[in-house]
Amino acid sequence: GVKSDIYSLGIMLLQIITAKPPMGLTHIVGRAIEKGNFSEMLDPAIQDWPVEAALSFAEIALKCAELRRKDRPDLGTVVLPELNRLRELGEETMQYCMLGTSTNNSPMNSQASLEIGSDPLLTHSGYDSSRSESLIPGRKSNA
Repeated sequence: GVKSDIYSLGIMLLQIITAKPPMGLTHIVGRAIEKGNFSEMLDPAIQDWPVEAALSFAEIALKCAELRRKDRPDLGTVVLPELNRLRELGEETMQYCMLGTSTNNSPMNSQASLEIGSDPLLTHSGYDSSRSESLIPGRKSNA
């Protein structure tokens, strides 16, 4: 059912930000929030966590992972609006960071990138799907 899917979503969201296995994760994260050391729970592979946003993310995840079905929030009216708010916050932060580091010579703005990106016959790897022969010298294609 939808409510059990919400529980699974909550566990998955906690795993995303902590990089920890699911067993006992709600208890561990909940205790860390109570003790005020939530930032220690965050995935150490990610530097410069926006701790306040991560805390909001964890709190909605914990609500989703409530043991009793009736205590879990509604996906459409509670969970998605909060996740969208956090996504927008992340996008704003990324735009701010990109403004400080962008240049006209970045790969995203180069003419070659634009040409490849607009050619429907080329895949992201640069392979021309309209050609049947291999693009690697000395190798025959299976096509």
